[in-house]
Amino acid sequence: MPQAFRDEQTILAPPHDVWATLTDWSAASDWMPGVSDMRAAGDIAVGAELTFTARGKTRSSTVTALEPGRLITMSSTMPGVLADYTYSLEPAGNATTVSLVADVQTSGSMKLLGRVIRSAIAKEDAVQLTRLKALVESR
Repeated sequence: MPQAFRDEQTILAPPHDVWATLTDWSAASDWMPGVSDMRAAGDIAVGAELTFTARGKTRSSTVTALEPGRLITMSSTMPGVLADYTYSLEPAGNATTVSLVADVQTSGSMKLLGRVIRSAIAKEDAVQLTRLKALVESR
């Protein structure tokens, strides 16, 4: 799947603290650009659905991969667009290295706009880990 962007940050906190903030959906608006509200229908598990409001529109995402404390992939679909956001955590001494890879596949009438869509997503969301780092380190 074509990549929109990749980022990596070292957060000065242990992995369990980073994971707790990353999966605290009520705090998503503090570090996810454009998101004003996010909630899960049940526990975090593969297949769990997350509903969120982004730029005034209600959207959903599904957890498609999960290794608690280490990795989560959230997949969102819109007509002609599939976006996978994979967050990975690795211990780094007294800190945690977090990586985010955003892959975006376009199809149908959206195929011609693939490069533009990936660029817009990178411009908007590439700050996620910087904002997550600031949030975790301020707690």
